[in-house]
Amino acid sequence: MARYGQYCPITRSLEVLGDRWTLLIIRDLLVGTTRFNELSRGLPRLSRGLLSKRLDQLERDGLVVHQGGEYLPTEACEGLRDVVFGLAEWGARWAFGEPRPDELDPVVLLWQIRAGIDAAAFGRPRVVIHVVLPEGKRRRYWLVVEAGEVSLCFTDPGFEVDVLVEATLSVLYQVWEGRVPLAAARRDGRVRVTGERELVRALPSALVLSPVAPHVRRAERSAARPPSRQILA
Repeated sequence: MARYGQYCPITRSLEVLGDRWTLLIIRDLLVGTTRFNELSRGLPRLSRGLLSKRLDQLERDGLVVHQGGEYLPTEACEGLRDVVFGLAEWGARWAFGEPRPDELDPVVLLWQIRAGIDAAAFGRPRVVIHVVLPEGKRRRYWLVVEAGEVSLCFTDPGFEVDVLVEATLSVLYQVWEGRVPLAAARRDGRVRVTGERELVRALPSALVLSPVAPHVRRAERSAARPPSRQILA
């Protein structure tokens, strides 16, 4: 833990939150990821050893409680919600743009999409979504929506495909993050969705976008508005 040697609430906050990965762990805790393996899968560049160390420190600082195999955010952690998603909105307006190649990880993205699907929106006991990417070592993924659960498969699960989604990884990321509307991406051909008509129509309702998507959209709307003019008497 870094010590800044200044008596100030900002420096005290940074002493708790300033270590690498800490805010991203808090981000995931705040959106409902509470089990160690799930946290690790969503942050693949963070070693499991360092994740354990960060979680232990968050527990000592009173931001999480470890019980029943889960890391549960405390009131202090919940108090960071506006801070964390305020950073999302600031970043979307001032530091966001086209994704860099090092930011594109198909497994991370599909894992996030898996958690963001509302199974009930399809109204079927089982729906299989086949995602095909044109680039990368692994280009085919299957999302199996069944019994209210969504599984991510890296090999053909053996069920008939109901919906086929084809897009570049960059575009799919931007749709998920709220930067590119799905409808617009489909209209201009950047995303192709084919399959049973009823299920294709249900897909936009079933796909609950990233928790940062509303902040990204709001930041982009704000950036698009002309600056207000002060009227002088």
